Amino acid sequence: MLPARILLIDDHALFRCGLRMVLASGIPDLEVAEASSLEEGLRSTMDEPALVLLDIQLQGLNGLEGIALVKRKWPQAAVVILSSDAGPHNVRMALERGAAAFVSKAGTADSILTVIEQLRRGEPASAATPAPAGSGSPQLLTPRQCEVLDLLCQGLPNKVIGRRLGLSENTVRGHVQAVLAALQVSSRSEAGFAARRRGLVA
Repeated sequence: MLPARILLIDDHALFRCGLRMVLASGIPDLEVAEASSLEEGLRSTMDEPALVLLDIQLQGLNGLEGIALVKRKWPQAAVVILSSDAGPHNVRMALERGAAAFVSKAGTADSILTVIEQLRRGEPASAATPAPAGSGSPQLLTPRQCEVLDLLCQGLPNKVIGRRLGLSENTVRGHVQAVLAALQVSSRSEAGFAARRRGLVA
């Protein structure tokens, strides 16, 4: 069994926070280091991470370009690519370049924990896919949904959130519904309470 040392590289602080909470809830004796860019991640002082969770969409070098650099620095580490776009092309490119698994950011918390558990046991892990609607399993929030959640928790209405993020009010409404579903709550006030309880927002 690989040690529970995980390096998380993603440029959205709220998404990192949410994913860290998911990992901590499901992995005993977890040790996590965070980085907002590939360059910062490669400078991590973590001693030999067993797994590197690497976002595709990064400033500077992206995740696909960075797989080889990560494997060069930590040859024994299993690289798990994270992406909001789990299209066949991205999945194929990631696996061809040496990733051990590909996880959709639209997938469930359970799905990423399952992939990590498989890799830690030395088993092959298939690409994680989003859970079917109504599965009842908590979803991971996308980076955009994390931004909407942050502004929602500040008490801002959809119209103002849309102006802040350059989105239409209808698009914001869709993100809010997705956030409520992901947090398994039915109102904005409950979402704010749940997000603070889980440490997703300050």
